[in-house]
Amino acid sequence: MAIYARILQENSIPLWGLSSRERLERMLNKAGITATLEENQTLTENDTVLLLRGDFLYDQRIIVNIIETEGAVLEYNTPQGAQPVAAYVPSKLADKMEKILCGEIVEEYPDSLRRETPETLVPVYLKQLRKIDPPYLFPITEQNRRRLEKRLFSGSYKGVTDLVTKWLWPKPAQWVTGYCSRHGIVPNHVTSISLILSIMALFQFYYGAYAWGLLSAWLMTFLDTVDGKLARVTINYSSFGNIFDHGIDLIFPPLWYFAWGFSLQSTHQEIMALPLNLLIWITFIGYVVGRLCEGFFKKLLEPSGIFCWQTIDSCFRLITGRRNPNLLLLTLFMLYSRPDLGFFAISLWTILSSCFLVYRLKAGFNTRKKSGHSVPGSSMLIRLMGNSR
Repeated sequence: MAIYARILQENSIPLWGLSSRERLERMLNKAGITATLEENQTLTENDTVLLLRGDFLYDQRIIVNIIETEGAVLEYNTPQGAQPVAAYVPSKLADKMEKILCGEIVEEYPDSLRRETPETLVPVYLKQLRKIDPPYLFPITEQNRRRLEKRLFSGSYKGVTDLVTKWLWPKPAQWVTGYCSRHGIVPNHVTSISLILSIMALFQFYYGAYAWGLLSAWLMTFLDTVDGKLARVTINYSSFGNIFDHGIDLIFPPLWYFAWGFSLQSTHQEIMALPLNLLIWITFIGYVVGRLCEGFFKKLLEPSGIFCWQTIDSCFRLITGRRNPNLLLLTLFMLYSRPDLGFFAISLWTILSSCFLVYRLKAGFNTRKKSGHSVPGSSMLIRLMGNSR
């Protein structure tokens, strides 16, 4: 059995640089559908056909879920009533449903088909981005093009993240993402620049050029936001890109802290009466312990992660001792020309953050032990989800 796709009523209005056909073809490819139905093509009775109106913007999750429910007709609610915009049907019904979707005939669907909406097809919790995100389905018109682009961009943001990414980067990241999408710059190009900036910051910190190092580091963190958003709004993400991006984010921050600490050795043997070498290792160990707590929680307790468990965890993610909050501390103390106190601050905050994560990990295991099942019974996100189908 093969799954074929056909795009009807195409729309030439670009969203983030992609026509409706380009966007749908990328979405279909991500869903594993590479065969398109040509005119007068002969199909077997076991084949199925996914019909999509190209003048609508679909949530990627709709495409993924509709091909798991043969016989589904997706409808869009209008003031005049429900309008069919997509259908996943057996090959014998494809021609008739194509005419219905295109408005060439008006009649009831065959009895074997059932009506679906985005809400009945797709759960509202988006695990990858750790947030509640109801599925969307919108007509594409020139009048609502900017609104749709804004919806795609906002939908690419994680629900639980740090304060810089959440409140400082969105508007400039949207501008740069738009520039990249219009000029053919792909996410891995942006990530490659992030890698170069990460290496530059490492050496700049090591040689005591703290201001230049902070500039490189902040540019890297900004581009770390841009590459992910660009990948999602242009449907241009991949396993390699994900590993490339997260590898840089995982490896370089602790190396930056090491380099910053080592650069102070020529002028400081102690900071606040604590040996500098001790602070360097406290920072590194605290970082590793924090990451391990996050990994253990996700692997053993709740796949959504420790920061999605309860409200206090999501709030703490805003300021936890990770890259951006630590860079804020280093930048603040550099304004007063005190790189030593900046390093002391991130050492202290990293170890305090890790102690909190250890406590929350222990609380998660205690919750599971008392309830007899996994943590989500008390999860903030699960409570918000309710019945998502």
